[in-house]
Amino acid sequence: MARIIDGTRKNIIGEKVKKLRKEKKLSQQQLSDRLETLAIYICRGSVSRIEDCSRTVTDIELYGLSKVLDVPIEDFFK
Repeated sequence: MARIIDGTRKNIIGEKVKKLRKEKKLSQQQLSDRLETLAIYICRGSVSRIEDCSRTVTDIELYGLSKVLDVPIEDFFK
């Protein structure tokens, strides 16, 4: 079965995460800290790797990003 994304990209939402984070005027560390309040542990370095699409994102992490960045999950795919 063919992969949905190519071999170098491990997610399709990273650029949108970065855009939304910057719109909210959050640093990567602040985003990490806010996720931690939801018991979702993504360190600052992992936020960076999500944003440059070199790290996968789990469903629970996507849920947390949606809550912290205050956008519906669907918006990550627009």
